Amino acid sequence: MITREEAFNLLKKYNKDPFHIQHSLTVEAVMKWYAKELGYEDEEDRWGIVGLLHDIDFELYPEEHCLKAVSLLREGGVDEGIIHSVCSHGYGITVPCGVTIDVEPIHEMEKVLFAADELTGLIWAAALMRPSKSTKDMELKSLKKKYKSKGFAAGCSREVIERGAKQLGWELDKLLDMTLKAMAASEDTINAEMAAEEQSK
Repeated sequence: MITREEAFNLLKKYNKDPFHIQHSLTVEAVMKWYAKELGYEDEEDRWGIVGLLHDIDFELYPEEHCLKAVSLLREGGVDEGIIHSVCSHGYGITVPCGVTIDVEPIHEMEKVLFAADELTGLIWAAALMRPSKSTKDMELKSLKKKYKSKGFAAGCSREVIERGAKQLGWELDKLLDMTLKAMAASEDTINAEMAAEEQSK
């Protein structure tokens, strides 16, 4: 399997925007947290790499999101299992070029990625509205209030998040609560890595 360092370098080959890098690191951390929480500790690194690479094509090829990823990942030496998992987070979504992604999430890892990806964006937007600018002091009831406000973080599809919860067989509250905990647990690590990236430029 591709190493974490190789995966991060591959991500940065096609993604320069700090916002996209931070999102990828966030989803990586959330996926690793879920792997441990759901009893997949021995697959934690794989879950993390899928999260890290899930948006590899989004910055340069937003019109072909989850389509262009296949060739970028293959060129980077990524195995077909990870490629399937990456592409499955677009399942049922019609991307701007007009293609509907038909790669179905099968493994629980893929269903978690599908459900948590959009949600991490919404949670981060909610955190930035707080005085602390942090997820660490956010409560579920506060997140639910933001979630229910249709005008808030309108780019984060509630339909996709709710479809993700249904695919997992979870109540929406469970998905919201667990993803918030995952982000709070990993926030300091992500901030440190983003700071290190900034210093290395």
